[in-house]
Amino acid sequence: MMRHLSLSQRLTLVFSALLLLCAAAACTLQLYSSTRYGDAMVQRLSSGLAQRIASSESLLDKQGQVNRGTLTSLFERLMTLNPSVELYMVSPDGQLLADAAPAGHIKRERISIAPLQDFLAGAAWPVYGDDPRSTDKQKVFSVSPIRVDGQLRGYLYIILQGETLDALAETAWRQGLWQALLWSLLLVAALGGLAGVMAWWWVTRPVKLLTKEVSALEQESMVTIKRLAALTQEPDAGNEVAVLQNAFIGLSRRIDSQWDQLADNDRKRREFVANISHDLRTPLTSLLGYLETLSVKAGHLTPEESKHYLQIAMRQGNKVRYLSQQLFELARLEHGAIKPQPEPFSMAELVQDVAQKFDLMVETRAIRLHLQLPIDLPQVWADLSMMERVLTNLLDNAIRHTPEGGNITLRARKQEGLLVMDVEDSGEGVPAALRENLFQRPSALEKPRTGEARGGLGLMIVSRMLQLHGGDIQLVDARTGACFRFSLPFQPK
Repeated sequence: MMRHLSLSQRLTLVFSALLLLCAAAACTLQLYSSTRYGDAMVQRLSSGLAQRIASSESLLDKQGQVNRGTLTSLFERLMTLNPSVELYMVSPDGQLLADAAPAGHIKRERISIAPLQDFLAGAAWPVYGDDPRSTDKQKVFSVSPIRVDGQLRGYLYIILQGETLDALAETAWRQGLWQALLWSLLLVAALGGLAGVMAWWWVTRPVKLLTKEVSALEQESMVTIKRLAALTQEPDAGNEVAVLQNAFIGLSRRIDSQWDQLADNDRKRREFVANISHDLRTPLTSLLGYLETLSVKAGHLTPEESKHYLQIAMRQGNKVRYLSQQLFELARLEHGAIKPQPEPFSMAELVQDVAQKFDLMVETRAIRLHLQLPIDLPQVWADLSMMERVLTNLLDNAIRHTPEGGNITLRARKQEGLLVMDVEDSGEGVPAALRENLFQRPSALEKPRTGEARGGLGLMIVSRMLQLHGGDIQLVDARTGACFRFSLPFQPK
């Protein structure tokens, strides 16, 4: 049944049960305390009653026997004046010697002497003694020893709250109990209702509002997430509901941020496909055009013209092949198919080897290639083939965008446990509008006059390879042209 109750109903039920238990405990404690207090007051007021009677009445004769005539007269007078008291004569060992109880009312013929001795020794009130008219009850009493010739012959034992008072007290107690119970139930109902309202207002209402917002994710997921993300988190939240709400807001903000990032990545992917399609279509169109010309005009072209057209078609085919290879390599890098195999090697030697591959191209265009490599460079820890590809792409990119007679500088230095490498050219530089996505978009840089791609997939491949080594590449400011800077660790991480 509890499973079908709402949170506010459960809290109200729990609060009401706790209040009922508290009220029952308080009533029990109050009744117990008031009974003890009343018993103590009665015993205090009547503590000397037995002694006064024993000193004024001859309860035993000279032989130490009970003076029954005196006792009978005393019992009748005392019961008339105070019906609540009951008188008994008790032997030194607790045996009842005389009483004024009606026939059949005495339930035990012997009582414990210990409480009587405690009373006479001055124990704290109330002190309870055995009730001869009950098998298990104990009541407050007054007692006085009876001595004959200095010898203890018995006790005058007076129960201060007898059967008559018990009957009256029981009736009054029942009436008071039912009245206290009724008021307690009314108080519990009122406070339980108040607790329910407070629980609804302070606890379940915020939870319900938050639950309503979260439940809306099934119908309007991103709209709801963005609405939650726009809420303000409560600073220094001191309760669990506020902490939960802050957690949902923080989670919504992260999801919103990731959604925007996914949307941006999807936009970049579409641009990537569009750019790649353009890069592939242009050389393919040229290739097919020249091949079609050769096919149609094969009998009318001179050998020189045929050779020229074939050379152009081969160049365009090589562009398509090169771009396809780059796409395949980039796809393997993106999906983790290529894993670096790091080893120690000399970056200075690798730079010189890569530079030698471009000697003919540099000499043909009269470009001056400067290598600034300190002799004390330590070995780096990286994949040799990947670093060769990185340097090849960057140097090829620099040569293609450096005018004839220009300068290219490859500069290396140590910096905080890293090898920092700069590839700087004296070309036209990179427009500021294209720098942000330079390493994320293919064919990002286009020469206005020729349409030749500056970086394209080559820079993306370089960036991914360096990221696999825990490094990165960036475009830094240069006096002329462009300067690409990357770093590698000297030691394995």
